This record gives sequence, C-alpha cells and structure tokens, in this order.
Amino acid sequence: MKNFLLLLLKVVGIILLTGILLAIGYRIKYKTVVNARQKPMQEAAAPVYPLIKEVNPFIGTGSFHLTTAYNYPGPSLPFGMLRLSPETASIFSNTRGKSTSGYFYGDNKICGFSHTRLSGTGATDGGHFLVTPVKGPVGAKVYTQGKFSRFSHRNEIAFPGYYAVKLPGEKVFVELTATERVGIHRYTFTRAKNPHILIYVSNTIGNRKSGEGEARILPEKNEIEGSILTFGTFAKRYGGIKVYFVARFNRKFKNSGTWKGKEFIHGQPIVKGKDIGVDIGFDSPGDETEIILKLAVSHVSIKNARENLEREAASLSFNDVLVSAQQKWEKKLSWIKISGATDEQKEIFYTALYRTFQMPTVFTDVNGEYVGFDKKVHRADSFRYFTDLSLWDTFRTLHPLYNLIAQDDQCDMMISLVKMAEQGGWLPRWPSGYGYTGSMLGTPADITIADAWLKGIRGFDVEFAYQSMRTTALGPTPKGAEFPGRRGIESYLKHHYCAADEMDESVSKTLEYSWADFAISRLAKALGKEEDAALFFKHSRYYRNTWNPETKYFQPRNADGSFEEIKPLLLTYLDRKEKYTDDYTEGSALQWRWAVPFDPQGLISLFGSRDYFVKELNDFFEKSHPRLAEVNPRPYYWHGNEPDIHAAYLFNEAGRPDLTQKWVRWILDHKYSTTYEGLDGNDDGGTLSAWYIFSSMGFYPIAGSDIYQLGAPLFEKAEINMNGKKLTVLARNYSTENFYVKKVSLNGTILKRSWIKHAEIADGGLLEFEMTSTPDIY
Repeated sequence: MKNFLLLLLKVVGIILLTGILLAIGYRIKYKTVVNARQKPMQEAAAPVYPLIKEVNPFIGTGSFHLTTAYNYPGPSLPFGMLRLSPETASIFSNTRGKSTSGYFYGDNKICGFSHTRLSGTGATDGGHFLVTPVKGPVGAKVYTQGKFSRFSHRNEIAFPGYYAVKLPGEKVFVELTATERVGIHRYTFTRAKNPHILIYVSNTIGNRKSGEGEARILPEKNEIEGSILTFGTFAKRYGGIKVYFVARFNRKFKNSGTWKGKEFIHGQPIVKGKDIGVDIGFDSPGDETEIILKLAVSHVSIKNARENLEREAASLSFNDVLVSAQQKWEKKLSWIKISGATDEQKEIFYTALYRTFQMPTVFTDVNGEYVGFDKKVHRADSFRYFTDLSLWDTFRTLHPLYNLIAQDDQCDMMISLVKMAEQGGWLPRWPSGYGYTGSMLGTPADITIADAWLKGIRGFDVEFAYQSMRTTALGPTPKGAEFPGRRGIESYLKHHYCAADEMDESVSKTLEYSWADFAISRLAKALGKEEDAALFFKHSRYYRNTWNPETKYFQPRNADGSFEEIKPLLLTYLDRKEKYTDDYTEGSALQWRWAVPFDPQGLISLFGSRDYFVKELNDFFEKSHPRLAEVNPRPYYWHGNEPDIHAAYLFNEAGRPDLTQKWVRWILDHKYSTTYEGLDGNDDGGTLSAWYIFSSMGFYPIAGSDIYQLGAPLFEKAEINMNGKKLTVLARNYSTENFYVKKVSLNGTILKRSWIKHAEIADGGLLEFEMTSTPDIY
C-alpha cells in the first residue's frame, strides 16, 4: 500500500510538473507568436487597408477564467448576426469550452468552425452549426465524439473580416469570411482522398443542451437546410433559442448521410431529434480540391435564411465577400484617426475599436423580420432591431462611445430597447436573443437611454421609455414576470436602502439603483417633468444610507439600521459560502467603495475630508496588481470588472487631476497589451475596449449625465468623426515622459476645470492639452 501511494505521488508530481512546464512554455511561446499575425502564410489573404492592418484579433483570446477577455479571432461584420470562428479543444485532452467564445489561445486542437457566439462575456451561448473539414473515410467515432485536428498558431492568421488556418492532419487549408448573416467557408484540400464536410447541427459552445434538431439534404440544389433549439447560459432562461440555417456548396455531392447519436445512416436525406449532423462527401479530381460553403442563419425561418443567403452572398465569390468585409471594417475604424502613437499603442487602440463594433447583434433578417420578446415575428421597417446588449457593463463606456461616433447605430439600439419593452413588458437588463436573461443587477437600460437622450440621440419613443423606467423604479414587477425588475425595490423604497436581511447583493443594489435614479432624474428634467426630477434626485441619494461612518465603507445594513460585519479585502469569487461578501456583486467591499461616479462630491464628503479621500483612493491604486491579472483578481483596483473602472477619474473631483492623469496612464500602459491575454478580465461586449478608446483620447464619460471627466491623451492627435462633425484632440509638447497636463483649452478658451460637457463638443471643435513631465493642479 505504501509503495502504491509513493508511486501515485510520483505520477501526480510528474503530471503537475509537466503541466507547469507546458504552461510556462505556452506563455513564453505564444506571447511572441501572437504578434506575427501580419506575416501571413503564402496561401492566405492579406489585409489591404491601413487601419485593418493595425487590428490583432488574437488579443484577449487567452489567459485564465476570471481574467480572460473571452474574445474570438474569427470574421464577422460590424454588429453582424453571424460571428464565424473556430472552436478549440484542450492541449491535454479533447475538453472543449474553456472559453465562452469557443476559442482558447492555449488550445492546440480545432474541432470545427461555428457561426454564433457572444463577444467577450462570461456567458456561454451560441456555437450553432459546427462545420468540420475531414479527409475520408470517416469512422463512426467522429460522429459520436467529434473530430479534433491539431494546429499551430504559426499557421494561423486573422484580421477583420478574415480568418485562416492550416490543418495538416486533414491536408486542408481553411479560410473564413462573412457577410452580416452568411458565413463563407473556403476549404482547399491538397492531395486528400474523399474530402468530407461535416455539419454538426446540434453543436453548442460548452456542450450546452440542444434539441428539436432537424436537417434535410437537398442534393439537387447542393444544399442542406435545418434548424435547432439551443439552451445556452442565457437562452435557457427564456426557453431556448431556435436558429434556422441554409447551407449551399459550390460542388455536387459525391455521397451523403446523416447521423443521430451513435447511429450513422448512409444516404439518408432527413434526420430529426437530438445530437444530429450531416456528412457530405465530394470528389477530389486533382491535386487540389476547393470546396466553398455559404451558410446563412435566421431566427425566423428556413425561408428567411435562404433569402438572407440569396441577397447577401449567392452571386458573390469568396474574394468578393472578403473585399466588402474589409471595406466595411475600414469605414468603422476610420471614425477615429490617431497619430503620434507607437506601433504597440496603435495595435491596442484599433483592436479595441474593432471590438466595440462586434456586439450588440443585428437580429433582423434582410426582409426586416425578427422575433420579439413576445416570441412573435415582427417587421422592422425603418430601423435595425438589435439584441445581445450587455447593458450592466456597456452603459458605462460602450454606449457613451456610440453617442459620439455611431449615433445612427445607437438610435436603432434605443428603438430596439423600446420595442423590447413594448413587446415584452419591461425594459431589459441584459437582453439576449429574444428574451430577458435577468443577468446582473439594477436597471442599466435607464442609464443607457438617459445618456443617449441627454447627448442628442433622437428618433425613438423617449416618453414610452421614460414611463417604463419610472414604473420599474417605483415598484416590483408582478410575481412570475419574465423580467425581475429591481429585485428588492420594496425594501429600497421603504428603508431608503436595500436591507441586507431582506435580500442578497444589498450594497451593490443600493448603489446601482441610486445611479439609475440619478439618470432618471436627469432625463425627467430634460423632458420637463420637474416633480419627477426632484423625486428621483432624492432617491439617487439613498446610497448614502449604506455608508458606515465608523468603517467608512458602504456596508450591508439590516432593516433595523444595524450594520453587518464585512471583510473589505475579501473578493466575492473567493468567499465561496458568501459569508462576508453576499451583499456585493463581483468584487470586494473595497472595490465597491468608489461606486458613485454620478455624485463624486457626495462620495468625497462621506470620507470626512478631501485629503483622507485622496489618501485612501491613492492607496487603492498603489496596492493593485502591477501587471495584467493572472489566475485570480486582487481586492484592490481591478480593471477586469466594471464596479471600479471609473475610479481613477474621481481624483479630479478631489482637486487632484494630476493623480487622475497618473493612474489613467498607468492603466493604459499596464492593463492592456498586444498578447493573447490583452485585457485584465472579460471585455464584456467591448466595455473594457471602449474604456481604452476614451481614456487614450483624454476624456471619459460619466454615464447618465452630460459630463466627461478629463484625463490626459495617450497620443499627439486624435480626430473623431461624430456623424460628420470633427472633434480634434491635440497633445502639445507630447512625449512619453510628459503624461501630466499643464493646461487644457477648448476651442481656444482655457478651462479652469477638470471636466467638459457634451454640448461643448457636440458640434466638433478643438480640445488641446499642454503636456508636461511634472504634475500640476489646475
């Protein structure tokens, strides 16, 4: 027995040591290889436009669970319904789903290429219609367990609108591009007998549940059509999402068959049920066999999927689609032009800008039809209906960026939110597909819509939106409602804070509800509703009632007024039983201590003095992790989640803009990179990417208001196209050492403040920063 235990310990030790060495090698090797994307393989296409060349889609596709961005490298169009990308499997086994996007940079196996996924989120949804190229004959094991092809990052390339990889084991070179609703695949087999294309209809990222599958082979049309109902992280919360497809090939089928579970039937044209797929074989007459697949999706019907294919891609070649995709991405990226940046800064900046246009998702088919939150088919005649809005995250940075540079897109998103309220009953918190997910907390749609209206976005029914947010802010949603509203709102209205003994996340909810009430008060005032404006402004100060003047923390407070014990440095992720962190959401009490950007002067007053506030906030940054977070975040400043990402700008309100400039520059330099890690945590639909865009230009939005806090530009010059009006940001006396600001002027007038209003830049203009190497308080 003793010898057995010793042997077991040795084996475990060898496995652990091997894992450590592989991990070290992985980190060293791939931090370098990822930057080789602009050295394409001879067979691969190359980017032809200047700004596209700066984008590195592999940034943010690796790292560890809580600290990975969950981005993906495959092609899509701005806000495209379809996001085509590889799915990968573990270096140690065939385990899939280590990334919610389906692709993990540390993996060395590809199991196929699927058409849908969320972007940068912690939720695992999508993975529809996994396409896998194989050389035959195909054994039954492939159908039941999948095909895993080894690949190397040295034989992989991606840029906006394009992805390519060599799969030596299958003797195939894979290329992908896309339209808004159609994925275009080009598989070039070299001296491969019996090439096959498998379409796993029931596939989901992370092996989530799916059912009601159906596929039909139409050999006379070189087509396959079908559908599937899937239940991802979010989709299962509203009963699953149905997705339809039509796949069209450029070649006649040599043979075909379908599988269901472990059973494969050669020549069977129709298959229904769970765990189903289709196998199509082709002739290989020469040394090279090129198979082109066009696969269109719809959430309405097979008919609509076919119409999407016909109108977007039927008459176009692979190269035609690729050229068009590059043109569309170049247009989006050209809305902000920078100069004076290093090569690394340009790569980070334009990759971040690229990520900000990958989600939300256009949900309308080419004929305008979409499935609404009432699960009925509607038609959008004069707008594009969007879904997949990660509002709890994106209201802070992403939607304010759209208010500047993507106003037409933002208008359609606001119309979409209103339609969700009309068809589903309430404004959503994290809408995905055609349902409420209830993810996260608060009512961030209130802040998103108010911010848009205050910054001049029009063309949507703001009165309906206002009444919807007012209803949710003043009472609970009915029991059993699809949207839970503001959980614990009765407690908030009764006690003027969320009581800890009546709900969980009480501190975070109080702070988030107060922020939303602040935004509602601003919108009410703008709409001439003075009584409502006063009421909600009063509610917006309820956050102060969770402040413990003895500990000087926002602290869980019971209905009787007593405070519960906290451990300020304990993260919710590490307090498994939630004994001390049940009242905070995704962070420590210390990280939530600064969560009042909408009332900074009120927050500062709670600390008793400006000097103490500055000391504590500076300490918060001084003790934070000096590099990108690794296995787990730390309890001090963490740039990988939303509660504290505005914190560096609070120094401005305490009379220390020099510290805002110092710490914002530190974040820009240390919390973003060109490696597979890239970001400090989940990109959350472009939230962290949009933070970089704003902060590198020298100003930052306070969501739900018309205020931007000033920082310091990272570049000599940025030209921002705001729907035809140009705002130019200049950094005079710029150098890498000069990251402090001596003075700021707007259109020639020197500013004696550390903020600007949206109205001051809405028509464009010139924002000038005079830089210096020594801190100055202006």
